[in-house]
Amino acid sequence: MFELFSDFIVKSHPVTLGVLLVLSLYFIVINWIFFYRWFSLNQWINIENDSLESLLMGAARINTNSFLSPFVKNGNPLSKALFDLAHYACTKDATKGLTVLSVVASTTPFIGLFGTVISILDTFKHIGGSNGTMSIIASGVSDALVATASGIFVAIFAYTYHQILKRQSFELVGLIRMQSDSLLSKAE
Repeated sequence: MFELFSDFIVKSHPVTLGVLLVLSLYFIVINWIFFYRWFSLNQWINIENDSLESLLMGAARINTNSFLSPFVKNGNPLSKALFDLAHYACTKDATKGLTVLSVVASTTPFIGLFGTVISILDTFKHIGGSNGTMSIIASGVSDALVATASGIFVAIFAYTYHQILKRQSFELVGLIRMQSDSLLSKAE
């Protein structure tokens, strides 16, 4: 296994290796973003869900751990405008990291394709200097396609992570909206 890997590194074009390095770094970054945001959003959703349940069960006040707590404290009169502001602030906080995942999901296939094109051009250069045997062509093309496969691999994870976190953000914002509607209806 190590011999195959070291052979790949020796035979590959430096640009292709650079592309693979960038894609590896992207993969580490998107995994860090996903797991950090996933755990923090799950914790936040649980807090807001408990707060909503207590409101629906007849509690007069909102849970002190809720995102809406600072908005309803300080004796501020409850208003739709105030809760709209809270809704926008919640949306902003809940969707952090989604832009990075979206950019990575859309660009990594092109980064991988760039590495493939450079590697295939390098293969054509080697074909011109030799008798152009099929083994040189096959080896060059197979090495080149590793970059494309890597780009698609990273894009699949980035897109999937983006969709999961987007759904969690939507759920969280819905919980905030339901709490604010509940508080407004009790205030009337």
